[in-house]
Amino acid sequence: MTTETKLPFDQEYITSFSKDMNEPDWLTELRVQALEKADALPMPRPDKTKIDKWNFTQFANLLVKSEAFASLDELPEDVKALVNLEAKDSSLYIQRNNKPAYISVSKELREKGVVFTDIFTAAREHGELLKKYFMTAVKSDEHRLTALHAAFMNGGAFLYVPKNVEITQPVQAIFVHDNAEANVFNHVLVVAEDNSSVVYVENYISTVPQADSQFNIVTEAVAGNNARIQYGAVDTLAKGVTTYVNRRGIAARDARIEWALGMMNDGNTVSENVTNLVGDGSYGDAKTVVVGRGEQVQNFTTNIVHFGKRSEGYILKHGVVKDSATSIFNGIGKIEHGASKSNAEQESRVLMLSEKARGDANPILLIDEDDVTAGHAASVGRVDPLQLYYLMSRGISQAEAERLVIHGFLAPVVNELPIEGVKKQLVEVIERKVK
Repeated sequence: MTTETKLPFDQEYITSFSKDMNEPDWLTELRVQALEKADALPMPRPDKTKIDKWNFTQFANLLVKSEAFASLDELPEDVKALVNLEAKDSSLYIQRNNKPAYISVSKELREKGVVFTDIFTAAREHGELLKKYFMTAVKSDEHRLTALHAAFMNGGAFLYVPKNVEITQPVQAIFVHDNAEANVFNHVLVVAEDNSSVVYVENYISTVPQADSQFNIVTEAVAGNNARIQYGAVDTLAKGVTTYVNRRGIAARDARIEWALGMMNDGNTVSENVTNLVGDGSYGDAKTVVVGRGEQVQNFTTNIVHFGKRSEGYILKHGVVKDSATSIFNGIGKIEHGASKSNAEQESRVLMLSEKARGDANPILLIDEDDVTAGHAASVGRVDPLQLYYLMSRGISQAEAERLVIHGFLAPVVNELPIEGVKKQLVEVIERKVK
């Protein structure tokens, strides 16, 4: 059963929008087809979270007027703090609401044939390359939100690493939300061809304290044979921003995809993080840190699916919930028939800081093959009063004792994050949110 929803834009508008952006015909056609399907497709149904009444469709514009940044000196201080200003010849893309606002690509990357640009430039200048991978990991007809994403896409980035190219410095994208009326349908596509490697780090940051906006974010990470993608993200969107985020990876033979995600939004959020281990010997690792506060509702589903033999998948998630917030953790390790000698492991833990806070951790193993190993662990609980008593008995205030307990609870995940920049940003955001 589907629920009819009046969409804010029709086929004529989407066609005109695509033509105004000078997109290739195949992308215009994909947008129109997705829009035609959207109304008939069901909404996704995250476990134990009702999102039917969340506003994903009612908004007035696809583009808001934003100015570019002439230099990094013009960045707001909150945004400037995210940039590694000491790194020489670094690669950085900054998007302001829907507008590509700044880009710098290192000489090393350009000489090696790496493509790093905004999604619209990629469509115009690298159309056939983009077409090869665009909406292949995430299909436009999976449900209504993926269809709306394909139809309304109004921002994002494209990173392509050719065969046998290893990028030593992290490539960074920052998506700045500084207009409370901006609605962002971002598509990020990271492709690492055979025997290549890349570290990609992104930040979503609101510089407005509150907004009434929709974010519909899709990431596709495609790793070829023996390639490696390390994908780090810290999301800090404002209160009132309703967010759907779908980050999905496809790993070929002996490829590695490693996610390091800090989910620190202050609005309602539903997140899907799926890694498909398609090739033999492929490897997936998903580490997630969450802090929920206020009255927000959040649902995080992490899924690693094993298709290839001897594939390995690891899920590690720790979350803290305070005030009246609700956070649901779903961890799924699925080993398909034929994926012999694979290993699926997961751990999810939630710490609740107040009587009205609600947390849930649901570990799931789906095993369709005999010759495998798998395991899971999950816990939901409150701050241990003995830990607080121990700290307070040594002259530490209750507030400081709780802060130390929280950092200690999240540390096993934060310390395991492979990207130092993401780790530092997370620690600073966590410090602000748990005060």
